[in-house]
Amino acid sequence: MSLCRAIAASEQVEILVLDEEGRAEARAALPDSAVNIHDLPFGDIWLRDTGPLFCVDDRGALCAAAFRFNGWGGKYMFEHDSDVAAGIARLADCPLAAQGLVLEGGALEFDGAGTFITTRECLLNENRNPGLEQVDVENILRASLGAERVIWLERGLRNDHTDGHADTLARFIEPGRVLCMEPRDEDDPNEDVLREIRSTLEEAEDAEGRRLQVVTVPSPGRVVDGEGSLLPASYLNFYVANSTVIVPVYGCSTDDEAVGRVGECFGGRGVQGLSARAILSGGGAFHCITCQEPVVGAAGSR
Repeated sequence: MSLCRAIAASEQVEILVLDEEGRAEARAALPDSAVNIHDLPFGDIWLRDTGPLFCVDDRGALCAAAFRFNGWGGKYMFEHDSDVAAGIARLADCPLAAQGLVLEGGALEFDGAGTFITTRECLLNENRNPGLEQVDVENILRASLGAERVIWLERGLRNDHTDGHADTLARFIEPGRVLCMEPRDEDDPNEDVLREIRSTLEEAEDAEGRRLQVVTVPSPGRVVDGEGSLLPASYLNFYVANSTVIVPVYGCSTDDEAVGRVGECFGGRGVQGLSARAILSGGGAFHCITCQEPVVGAAGSR
């Protein structure tokens, strides 16, 4: 609930619960926070992937897109997860456009001005969209979300069950500027991947034809669970709220530097590091369990 409290200090928070017990628990943990609690069936907590992608249409109205969800390539299928996007759209009272592409929200990073980042390991994976070529996916993203330029990274972090979600690899600061991680330790398990990502981004152009300005934060390096298994830890899975950025930390020597570097990139907002070790045990962090809804016609989100 520390994440909810941190977000609620900046914007309205909408929380999904399964039943009255969950509602009571949420209300007890957040007695003075700006939260609305909704009963909506769901299977797991990864709302970034099961929820809708909110958009603003050409008329300036809120709308949403729901892509097919198949449990990250058939790995984890839970009852109700495929219905979450439609349920949230109903709560938001906005139209929902169903899309045929298998796509989780965390697989995309975008700058709000037509430039998208994704990975071949995820969107071109046979466990999601067999038979589709890169150009086919680009055409679908253009038609459904307004993607004018798609930057393709090759692969994601080791032991990432999402098959390379972009929201752990590269995040836009603003159009034309992007964050990625750099390895600091000789035993960083993702050294080759991170260097490859940086090289790809440095050579990429955005939808305006500009060469991207690449900014780096340190990698957390080798982070393992209690049994010694490698976890896909990333400082880039942060949540950008209206007045603060909430950065996942893991008890690593690079935590403070990473939080400070992210804060420098989002001047005008505060920055807060919160432990994400418990969430990471399931494979993700703060961006993975949230889903922003724009407030149309006003600054901010909820």
